Amino acid sequence: MSISAALSHLRYNATHNLIPKREHTVKQKSLLTALGEITLIQWAQFWAGWLAWSCDAIDFFSVSLSVNALSAQFGKSTTKITQAITLTLLLRSAGAVIFGIISDRFGRKYPLVINLLLVCVLELGCGFVQTYSQFLAVRALFGIGMGGIWGLAASIALENLPVEARGLASGVMQQGYAVGYLIAAVIELFLVPEQKHSWRALFWCASGISFFAACVILCLPESAVFLKAKEDARIRAQRSGLPTASGAEKSRIFLRETGKMLKAHWMLCCYAVLLMTGMNFLSHGSQDLFPTYIETTKGFSTHDATVMTIIGNCGAIAGGAVAGWGSQYIGRRLTIILCVILLACFIPLWILPNSFAGLSAGAFCIQFGVQGAWGVIPIQLSEMSPPAFRATFPGVAYQVGNMVSSASSQIEATGGSHLKTTVAVPVSAQFPTGEKVVPDYATVQGILIGCVAAFVLVVTLFGPEKHGRQFEKHRAAFEEGGGDDDAEMDVDVDEDRRSPSDADRDSSDEKGKEEMIEKA
Repeated sequence: MSISAALSHLRYNATHNLIPKREHTVKQKSLLTALGEITLIQWAQFWAGWLAWSCDAIDFFSVSLSVNALSAQFGKSTTKITQAITLTLLLRSAGAVIFGIISDRFGRKYPLVINLLLVCVLELGCGFVQTYSQFLAVRALFGIGMGGIWGLAASIALENLPVEARGLASGVMQQGYAVGYLIAAVIELFLVPEQKHSWRALFWCASGISFFAACVILCLPESAVFLKAKEDARIRAQRSGLPTASGAEKSRIFLRETGKMLKAHWMLCCYAVLLMTGMNFLSHGSQDLFPTYIETTKGFSTHDATVMTIIGNCGAIAGGAVAGWGSQYIGRRLTIILCVILLACFIPLWILPNSFAGLSAGAFCIQFGVQGAWGVIPIQLSEMSPPAFRATFPGVAYQVGNMVSSASSQIEATGGSHLKTTVAVPVSAQFPTGEKVVPDYATVQGILIGCVAAFVLVVTLFGPEKHGRQFEKHRAAFEEGGGDDDAEMDVDVDEDRRSPSDADRDSSDEKGKEEMIEKA
């Protein structure tokens, strides 16, 4: 694509493709009808994906909630402890590549089970480390385990659902992360202070919950959409008179198709990484050091900081569900843009108040906007991705963005070490003036969140969107030619509910619409 064509395409996205075309929504079922058609197995797979993603959050935020305790345990500064967060984020992209490729090649179920068991073992190990170096080493390995969960969880949760329910499902599924953070905060608030193992108990509880999630997923069947693609490949080979490809041959085909996809969609890959870099800076910049900010800069107790964290995550859960539902009607990108504008308006409420009520309200509103935007991301990336690679592509884009934004907590910690403010404390020999100099995390976070919000607005405005894309009809990438964008299965996934003529007509209509958009 030439530079002029690329600029023209970006301009078209910003001016003509922001709101879904009417023909994409006029034939949709109502949300209630779509929800009523979801089977018990589909519900179970959705909530299993949600649970897996919640486990990821519990495991990750165990460090964020324990920064001060870890600092005291190992005799290190806050900046040193946040290196563990950075290392985890850096290595998550490796896990996304490994487990994403395995999932698109072999299925969703067993790779996710193995992924969760690996996280379980490493989280358990975190609770037994005795030195700072051991802690960093385990958290670095932990990043590889965590990196694979999101792409696999999103695939198993969303790909089997009706198209009309995917917007709401995306928002609810993504806020499993907020629920996980909330669960970790509740454990930190009520369990950790009551037993002698201190912060270690939080890591052990997280390990147990990950093991439980692995057992739940192990009891469920493989994704019906993946099995359908596998069966379609077998039937296609029989019709062509070719022998069924062996496992090794399928793997070689998959790698060839992956190479073709990267060559054809390298610009899309770059865009997805840019989008996820901004989104990850937005979430980690407002979450990872929030308890430390409240305790250090605002002078509240650990208990109060944890309660504010819980309130913020309640806002996140509400924002994700509302935005995910709304994106089904007003579009994915427009929903993200509105949520980012909303959070930008509430930055003063995040940093200026000094009361518990004011800061809690700021946490609720900011996280409503941040996680509202995030609630659209699972379905936006799934629809945008090359359909045969919808476990690998979204997961890798997500985690490479995580890798780029991995230093967000260290940026804030370093900024706070250079930018100071004072808080009122009781007059004593140590503080004769009744003032204490502390890092000004409020200003640092306000600047970071504001700059990142502006970046996300621009990237989202000019980006692509394939609202309502029926990626469940696509062939698997372990079949020759299956990685092509137009490689659909011969038999519709919903053939038991629709006649062949309906399926053919809808497929023809959809291809015609795509051709019109490309020509425009």
